[in-house]
Formats: sequence, structure tokens, C-alpha cells
Amino acid sequence: MTAAAAARQILLRLTEVMASRMHAQAKLDQVVEIIGECLSSEVCSIYLLREGMLELFATRGLNQSAVHVTRMAIGEGLTGAIAQKVETLNLAEAKAHPDFQYRPETGEEKFHSFAGVPIVYRERAVGVLCVQHVEPRRYEEVEIEALQTTAMVLSELIANAELIDEEQALGLTAEQSGPQTLTGLTLVKGLGAGIAVYHQPRVEITQVMAEDIEAERQRVYRAFDRMREQIDSLASQAEFGVGGEHEEVLETYKMFAYDEGWSRRINEAIDSGLTAEAAIERVQQHTRMRMREIDDPLLADRMHDLEDLANRLLRIVAGRFGTAASQGLRKDSILIARNLGPAELLEYDKRRLKGVILEEGSLTAHVVIVARAMNVPVIGRTKGVRTTIREGDEILLDATAGNAIIRPLPQVADAFQARFAKSREKQAQYAALKDVEPFTRCGTRIQVMMNAGLRDDMSALGLTGADGVGLFRTEFQFLVSATLPQRERQTRLYRDVLDAAGDKPVIFRTVDIGGDKSVPYLASEIAAQDENPAMGWRALRLALEREGLMKIQARSLLEAAAGRSLYVMFPMVSEPWEFDAAKQVFDEQLAFLRAQKKLLPERIHFGAMLEVPALAEVLDMLLPRLSFLSIGTNDLTQFLFAADRANPKLAERYDWLSPSILRFLRRVMQTSVGSGVDIGVCGEMGGRRLEALALLGIGYRRLSITPAAVGPIKELVRKVDLAELTAAMNGWLLSPQGSLRDELAAWAAARDIEYD
Repeated sequence: MTAAAAARQILLRLTEVMASRMHAQAKLDQVVEIIGECLSSEVCSIYLLREGMLELFATRGLNQSAVHVTRMAIGEGLTGAIAQKVETLNLAEAKAHPDFQYRPETGEEKFHSFAGVPIVYRERAVGVLCVQHVEPRRYEEVEIEALQTTAMVLSELIANAELIDEEQALGLTAEQSGPQTLTGLTLVKGLGAGIAVYHQPRVEITQVMAEDIEAERQRVYRAFDRMREQIDSLASQAEFGVGGEHEEVLETYKMFAYDEGWSRRINEAIDSGLTAEAAIERVQQHTRMRMREIDDPLLADRMHDLEDLANRLLRIVAGRFGTAASQGLRKDSILIARNLGPAELLEYDKRRLKGVILEEGSLTAHVVIVARAMNVPVIGRTKGVRTTIREGDEILLDATAGNAIIRPLPQVADAFQARFAKSREKQAQYAALKDVEPFTRCGTRIQVMMNAGLRDDMSALGLTGADGVGLFRTEFQFLVSATLPQRERQTRLYRDVLDAAGDKPVIFRTVDIGGDKSVPYLASEIAAQDENPAMGWRALRLALEREGLMKIQARSLLEAAAGRSLYVMFPMVSEPWEFDAAKQVFDEQLAFLRAQKKLLPERIHFGAMLEVPALAEVLDMLLPRLSFLSIGTNDLTQFLFAADRANPKLAERYDWLSPSILRFLRRVMQTSVGSGVDIGVCGEMGGRRLEALALLGIGYRRLSITPAAVGPIKELVRKVDLAELTAAMNGWLLSPQGSLRDELAAWAAARDIEYD
């Protein structure tokens, strides 16, 4: 008899039991009899998790008086070992196993052979199904597979009959169901509290046994075809280029997607009488058990790939294509995902989305850029997410510290809420400054502008009282788009942004894509195999080669700014000729529009971003051509230190307040004195209080920062005497001992200036 036939025979009889009106205990008593008869087993027993212990619920062959009397802890005895490790045991001589424990009340001393399989519910063991024989022998694979399939059906019976509570259904010990702390990499700082919501909700299998096996087989065939089409489509996208990690990962996915062994095992599970969903889950349970035995990290990663693919197949066969965004967030929520794209994040209601926890994620991921713009705290590279967090769990996310508290104790939640309240109180104080101009104590007006990239960001201009938008990242529209945004669409966005800004200036940075910000529709121009994408084919380098891209954006900006002032900034300028070439594209489009008798901008201000250190050496040549210059501290810092900011080992290694970067920035400022060029800083550095003090102290008078930082920086500016601060900075930079952080902190504390 095949495994499928044996399981099928059992399931046919179990179907009648499951459909009967007997109470749960009577059903379990019937189940052990059926399994015992079909497998010619002298003993068949079912143990279920109750109050943290495995309790004998039903047996054929052992003493009936032991039912609900014999109890074992997780990890205790053979049964406890199966539940703890979620693995199968198949022993010819049970007593020879080191975990064996004799229980005299069961009357099992005459039995030698033993086989047991875990009863799994939501990926955790909630019980054990086992068989025993007097004769010492190992059970055949056919029998083991029949037991495993039966155990899956039992999990449905157990859950429906409410024989265990939800904590036990999830297999959680008292410790696991209590508070837990997960740590990760800070991607976007901030605090957030809400319930756990998985981006791709788990498919709950409501029907285990099939009514029509052939119909279930056809459902799986169709799902496999669709899944393979999806994987082929991903693999064919030129976005991934040739070679490199992307291709390797996708090749692995293709290998699994077309693996005949995998599809055959699912078919065999259907043959035994399972629905398509249950068959996929049944094979996955087997895979998970194998994964627990794998020590090779590379092979374990491959098994995780198969898990991802199986989840995709399960969603297809169940018709669950939507994410949690399509269902809508009903409460304040912390979103859980393996990874997210920027467009996916934007689908969520910002009013309800209070934070994001990613199993993967990196500092340079597109979603991080968008999350920062949305002011949504994010941590990434978080281990143990799926085994610790349940849907609906309360979560306190401290992304600044890089941790999340799951199911917090009341006193911890109260303390967190007190921090939150203090933070909101501070925000209210900062909001009260929105109409207050940021003058220093000595009467110098500092320009405090904000960074933006989305149409919705513009509402922050009025809420914060920022002097304008010092950096509008036009690439956001490109990153969240499936195709190259058409000219009309770009024009509409830029016009809406200018309308929202009113009389305040908006500096549009031309598109900065390429390198790590790859988009599929420009893949042929992007060297996806760049070993260091931040220094690769990106930003102005790409735009100047992709002439059509630059022309369309230039025309869109010029048309959107008709009758107004337009500020245009070119990113990643390394040499003056690059600025000239970019400006020429705008001049040509301006001449074209003039010839068409179109309404033109009243005035155009052209600027550049200083991110590449080489530009500082030829700044005297470029300044006469500029209206303004903005220093992009994020990229500049990594280029100066030759330190990839996406590398977590280097992310905190180099300090913005080190003498090397401050001396560099001071030299740039000194070079521009007398040129008439407005010079400022745009980047995270200007939004941090000690760093902002340093920038003011070396001569910077324009800062463009995240909207959330505008209020705090305006408040800080009003406490500063520039002459005093400048003298202190000059002294420290003359003979520094290292980072100026301690000196600045002491200086600020002595003047009652708060700092991060």
C-alpha cells in the first residue's frame, strides 16, 4: 500500500467521525481506534497541550485509566521531545532512546517499537500522535507519512473543538506568550505603538479534507502555472541585470518553482484526501522539520526560499492576492513584513500606520527613503519576527534604540506612553513656533527649510512654518511608478507642489535614480552589477546619458513653474562641465517653449549639490555659474570616509562631528564667501541638534531637514549667540582631540540648550 493509499483509507473513515455529532472526546477515542486498525498498530495514542503540559487525551492499547492522568512537560520523555523539536521519531527500541521515560500507569512496559509525529497548528506543535508495537521494528515510510497526514487533520479537529486555548494553539509557553523584546537595525528613528499587522496575512486553512481529489489537483496545477509565470516574469526583468545576487536568488526560486519532486509530493498529499491548501501546508510541515535539522547556513537559506515560494503558492491557490493594505488598517498598527517596496508602503493609511518592522531591509532601501518622508519609524534585519509576533499583538516600537517590545507588561506600556506623551508635548511646543521666525540671539536670520518628495509632504510646510522646501526629491515619483512617469504626470505633480508652497521657494532636485535606486524601466542604463552602487551609474551621470529622461523632466519643471520662480538643483555634480551639460538641457527646452509662445517661469535659479568631494577642489570655477549650492551631507560623509552607510558595521563608526568633515565643510563655506552664492546644507546632519550647532558655528545659515526636525531646530536657533559659538568652534577645530561631540554637548548644556 502506498503512503497516499494508507492515508486515504484513514481519512475516509475520519471524515465520517469529523462530520458526526459526537463530542470532541468521543471523536478522539474513535480516531485512535481507526488509526490503530488501519496501520495494524497495537497502540495508538493522542497527547494534547493543556496548561503547558502534554496530556494523554485518548489511547488504544494503553491503560484507559491513564487518560487525562499521564502528563509530561515539553521536552520530557519521547512525546515531549517530539513536541519540543517538532520532529518525527521512529524507534525500533524505545527504551534505548536517551529521552525515554517509563510511565507505569500506562501499562506500556511490554511495547518496544515507537513512532510519533507532532500535531502542528500554525507552525507549532500542540500535541503528539504516536503508535507502539510489542515487536521491535522501525515503522515503514508509508506508515509515518500516513501518521503525518492524519496529524494534520487532527489539528483542525482540535482547533474547531477548542480542546486547547489560543495560547496553546500557537504553541506558546508562558514565557513565549509573555513580553518579548526584538532588536534590529535602526532604519528610520522614532517611536510608535500599535497592534501587529502582517503585510501578507497568513492563509488560514479552513478545510483540510477534499471532496473532489481531481478538482483539488487541477487547482494546484493552475496555481503552479501562475506561480511559475510570476517567477519567470521577475527573472526576465532587466532590472536585475546579469550576474550578481539578484540573479542567483531568482535562479534558486526558478529551481524550486519547477522542481518536480516538490510538485509530486503535493500531488501525493492530495491523493491521500487533502485539499490543495492542506496538501501544500502538509509538504511545508515536512520541509520545516527538515530545516530544523540543517546546520549549513547556505542550505538553510535555500529552504527559507522554498518556504517563501510555498507561501506564494498557497496565496495563489487560496485566491488571497491582497496585502493588509487592501483590507485597511482598523487600528493604530505596526506593520510586519520581510521586505517592502515604496509603492506598497504608500498604500497604507498614514493616520493608522505607526511603525514598520522588517525581517530584512537596509539603510539604502527605497522604502526607507519613503518611510522617512512619511515620518514612520522603521527597524530592519529583525530576527525571530515570525516565531515571536502574532497578528494582533501589542507592540511598542522604539526605532531610535532599534528595538520592539512585544506584548509589553502594563507598567512598561505606561512608561512608554509617558515617553510618548512627553514627545507629543514637545512636538506641540515646536508646533507653536510655526509662525515664529528663527532669529539667533544676536539677530541673525537662519533659513530653516524642509525636505520633501511626495505631494502629501507639502502639508507639513504650513504645519511646521518651514521657510520653504530646500530639497524636493523628484525621484520618489519614479521609484513608486511601474513605468517612466509621463511628462503630463510630472508636470501635474510639480505644479501641485508649487501651488501648495505658495510664495515659499521649492528647490527641485533633478531625478537621482540608478545605483541602489534601480527602476526596471531604466534598467539598461543602470549598471546593476555595480559593486558600490552609491558611487556608480546614478543621478546626473545617468540623466545626462539618458537624454530623453532629462528633457522630459526639464520641460515638465519649466511648464509647471510658468509665471513663477523656479529653483532647479543638479545632484552628484563632480566637475563643472556636468553642471554646464545639465543646464544646457534646460536652456534648450526653455528656447523650445519660448518658440512655442508658452508662458515661461519669471526667473530660474540653477544650483548644484556638493556630494562628491572632488567638486570642492574646483568650486572656484563653478561658483560664478550658480545661484545656490547645497551640500548633501549623507552621501558626502560616506565618500569622505570611504564608508558605505548601508553597512551596519560602518553606519555609526564615523561621526558627523569629527574634525575631518567639519574642517571640510568649513573650507567649502570659506571658499564661497564673497561669491554671492547662497550656500546651505540638506541632509540628516542639519536636523540633529548638536550637528546643527556645529554647522551654525562654521558659517552655515540655511538648513534643509526633515519636517519633524524643523520645530526643534527653530527652537535651538533662538538660543544661540553666533559670535560665541563661532569662536568656540574655531578653537576646537584648531587643535581637536577627536570628535567635537563632547565639547559641543558641554557647551550646549552650560547654556540650557537641549541636545539629542
